[in-house]
Amino acid sequence: MPTLVCVQLSLVYTKTLLRMLRLTALPYLILLSSYMPAQPPTKLLSDPIFDIKGLAVGQATDTVGATGCTVLLFEQGATVGADVRGAAPGTRELALLEPGNLVEQVHAIVLAGGSAYGLSTMSGVARWLEEQDIGYETGVAKVPIVCGAVLFDLAIGEASARPDADMGYRAAASANRMRIQEGNHGAGTGATIGKARSMEYAVKGGLGVATLRYDNGLVVSAIVAVNALGDVYHNDTLIAGMLNDDKTGYTSTEAYILNGYRTEVFPGSNTTLGVIVTNATLTKAEARKLAQTTHDAYGRCIRPTHTLYDGDIIFAAATGEVAFNDRLFLTVAANVAMQEAILRAVTTAKTLHGVPATEEVHK
Repeated sequence: MPTLVCVQLSLVYTKTLLRMLRLTALPYLILLSSYMPAQPPTKLLSDPIFDIKGLAVGQATDTVGATGCTVLLFEQGATVGADVRGAAPGTRELALLEPGNLVEQVHAIVLAGGSAYGLSTMSGVARWLEEQDIGYETGVAKVPIVCGAVLFDLAIGEASARPDADMGYRAAASANRMRIQEGNHGAGTGATIGKARSMEYAVKGGLGVATLRYDNGLVVSAIVAVNALGDVYHNDTLIAGMLNDDKTGYTSTEAYILNGYRTEVFPGSNTTLGVIVTNATLTKAEARKLAQTTHDAYGRCIRPTHTLYDGDIIFAAATGEVAFNDRLFLTVAANVAMQEAILRAVTTAKTLHGVPATEEVHK
């Protein structure tokens, strides 16, 4: 069995959970001591996710318009599967991911805001890839294979500010292997959660990243933009979601709905977008199954999830750098990483356009 070497955590996440869960500091810090650095980093450090050699990540962020996009680039291609559980998805090129279809390698996965308008970002990413001579060889031209999904963030910031092809191009051009900014960045810029009562009682969602790295070279990472109708939980404790009447804490969205209160939700106005990236070797069928089983992480952390008003999706991408045959282990690791990434998405987010972050609610 591989030995865990690194889990990506942040001091922000630790501080927030200590406050929200009302744990005493000593046992909690002991619990995390093997994961946390001895002191905060003083310079830009490589992200553990980039132990996956075939991956680069770029983002474009519009804080005024409250939207953005996140691009995962695989210049050598990756085997990708996907699974949609929400009832209001906005996607590109999902059909080619089906096992048995011709194309085997994907060159980019894009997560974007802007609802259906955000699909335009993927054309910009394809344009950048074409300029780099990256794509599926057809004999007459290389055609970049770009798939992705969008979330609805038009209710925050400026509804007229939409991710377009130029934003997608900029995000692709900025792709690097150094660090992924979380919270109000990329696809998480305009993300919000806890919206069943209306946007007035919502709190800020965001982008989160978590990585598991093992001594046999296996890496399993999760990137997620949390923009859910429901609330976010950690070990059955509600840590972020729909605000209560005086906006000093949270109230359960599930209880609110079951008590028959009126909801004011526009269909499709949510959606959590997630990607599992690993350097293991998977077939398209195995990648799809990994995406399917990782939805368990959504169910554990987001309640309710996969609703009629969410377009929830998970992609699973494998770069094939490591021969690793334990599919059960990979499934469990993917779920652990995704749960951590979801928690980081809401604990690293900042207040934006009047929508409070969790750190503001718990002051």
